[in-house]
Amino acid sequence: MPNKGAVQGTAAAGQGRAAAGQGKAAAGQGVAAAGQGTAAAGQGEAAAGQGRAAAGQGVAAAGQGVAAAGQGVAAAGRGAGAAAPTGAPLELIAAALRRERRRTGLSLTEVARRAGIAKSTLSQLESGTGNPSVETLWAICVALDTPFSRLLDPPRPHVEVIRADEGPTVSAAQADYQATLLAACPPGARRDVYRIAAEPGRTRASDPHMPGVVEHVVLSAGRALVGVAGEPVELGPGDYICYPGDIPHVFEALEPGTLAVLVSEHT
Repeated sequence: MPNKGAVQGTAAAGQGRAAAGQGKAAAGQGVAAAGQGTAAAGQGEAAAGQGRAAAGQGVAAAGQGVAAAGQGVAAAGRGAGAAAPTGAPLELIAAALRRERRRTGLSLTEVARRAGIAKSTLSQLESGTGNPSVETLWAICVALDTPFSRLLDPPRPHVEVIRADEGPTVSAAQADYQATLLAACPPGARRDVYRIAAEPGRTRASDPHMPGVVEHVVLSAGRALVGVAGEPVELGPGDYICYPGDIPHVFEALEPGTLAVLVSEHT
């Protein structure tokens, strides 16, 4: 018969081993829990890493936004540059200044004195050089008694052509006679009448007459180029033309025996 104490000791030992096993199991669970904690910590670090990466991407996106904004500013700058004015039309202004000064008959010195600028400045402007300011051009316009707009948008010469079979005509009752009105005389005007005889060859180039002069030409025979220099009109017998006589103008016969009547009108 087994010893009761021995049996109890064996049982106690078994229970101890069981307890030890449970302890090991508990330790294993603790290790597993620690492992899970480590895993969780790793996941947390990974999440933190992802957060940092996301933050980095956000910074990069912000940087791209700043770069895009910079490009937008640069593009706006380029657009502003493209929209900037190219400067005053110097050749147009120069031609207008020469024309208006010639119209008044004033010298460079006198216009410069009246405008309060140096004569050399006015000379440069009339030659198409320099960089005129609005104030300078305005002072010159006052001195020349001319609107500022004429420097940038000069009036085109008024030229009228009436062909031989055109114009308002009235007939006589007792004779084969017709009269065609070509131009009515303005109030206060004076007209001088000339007969012109010209032959082909050199062109008759006329310098500008006094301001306000208008010339009327009726071609009687032959053919001729008549009118403003650079834009003359070809006329045949019976044709009429009028044009400003205070700018350069020409008369060029195209056929022998060309005849015309010229009326110079002064206001």
